Amino acid sequence: MMASSRKRTTEDEDAVVSGEDDANSTEERRKSRRSVLRRVASSDDTDGLLDAAGSQLLVEGNETRVTRRQRRKTADGEVIAPESNADGGPQAEEQFVVDVVTTLTAPTLDEHEGMDEAALKEHEEVTKVKNVATLELGQYQMDTWYFSPLPKELMPGGMIDVLYVDEFSLNFFTRKVELQRFQERELKKGRRHPPGNEIYRCGNLSMFEVDGFEERIYCQNLCYIAKLFLDHKTLYFDVDPFLFYVLCEVDDRGYHPVGYYSKEKYSDVGYNLACILTFPAHQRKGYGRFLISFSYELSKKEEKVGSPEKPMSDLGQQAYIPYWTSTIVDFLLNQSGESRSMSIMDIVKQTSIMAEDIIFALNTLGILKFVNGVYFISAERSRLEELAKKHPIKEPRVDPSKLHWTPYLTDVKRDKFSISSKKPSVEADAPS
Repeated sequence: MMASSRKRTTEDEDAVVSGEDDANSTEERRKSRRSVLRRVASSDDTDGLLDAAGSQLLVEGNETRVTRRQRRKTADGEVIAPESNADGGPQAEEQFVVDVVTTLTAPTLDEHEGMDEAALKEHEEVTKVKNVATLELGQYQMDTWYFSPLPKELMPGGMIDVLYVDEFSLNFFTRKVELQRFQERELKKGRRHPPGNEIYRCGNLSMFEVDGFEERIYCQNLCYIAKLFLDHKTLYFDVDPFLFYVLCEVDDRGYHPVGYYSKEKYSDVGYNLACILTFPAHQRKGYGRFLISFSYELSKKEEKVGSPEKPMSDLGQQAYIPYWTSTIVDFLLNQSGESRSMSIMDIVKQTSIMAEDIIFALNTLGILKFVNGVYFISAERSRLEELAKKHPIKEPRVDPSKLHWTPYLTDVKRDKFSISSKKPSVEADAPS
């Protein structure tokens, strides 16, 4: 649900070689896998494979292949004996069998998920005509994109050309003179910032936390404004269970909102962000990624893993996928020289990104592989450096030292998304 970021591109990577698991018993499969791990770990290359299921970081040489007995199965399940060599005997067990395993395709997220044909048709019928042509917020006038269910008393004729909004209180006006009269009266009181608590200040950027229960009108109006630029948004009235984080640019005239995101005070499915928007006048400045990064910084403070509300819209994917990919590539690149044993849970604990989102991002990067029934990350350092150039971490960045915020207290034992409740990663010796 973001309007500022580049579109996702899916890359098809080179295939990797693997052997098909054809063991006839559980014990044979275990022995086979141990044999594969020993061979991979014996490579001289210093970069390699990261087990996405939580195993150790394995080394992948340029010519890594899987040693297997050459077997085939007929349609009725019988095993055909290996081909004979020139002497008439069976071929040696050292012969390689190569099976091609391709990179998994990243799934497509559907923003219309959960809506049947009748509901979708009703939605399109109601929202196909805009009821506000232009929004004036502060010194900017922005053309609206979608219909918004504004209070009927604002639109006796069903549509207005310009909706005037006071940027500090988010009160609505249909005439410029009304806004000016309101500002002459209210600005004398000295409040030139959003309600709530300022929890972050760095340079000219400031973040305010606004409780939907304490500031209902402000938060409802913020949702009305967001609906003018978001197609699928359903939250307008019941804002009590939500917290709103309003990002502002600061100058000598006050705090000017440029975007926001909302989150549930407690989510039983682990969502750390419900809705996100950068106002069109302030897009292409990196504020969308800043808001996403800020939501994960709060998750780190809470010692939880988090994920955006699903399903995501196309604009939401355009915002989140670049953040996930750049963050994960940066983490792997920085850790590759320090540790040769790592798991997905280690990435989760350091980034607070949910494991399923990490796998989705790795899929998008084209470095998630499937070898012998186990997911791995092909993580050679040269490949990571190439990806880091393609998916850089952009400014502005969140400075955690400037964040002054205390999370809501919850029962860690009952909260399955708490990092404290996660099982520790398996300690494994680095391959020699």
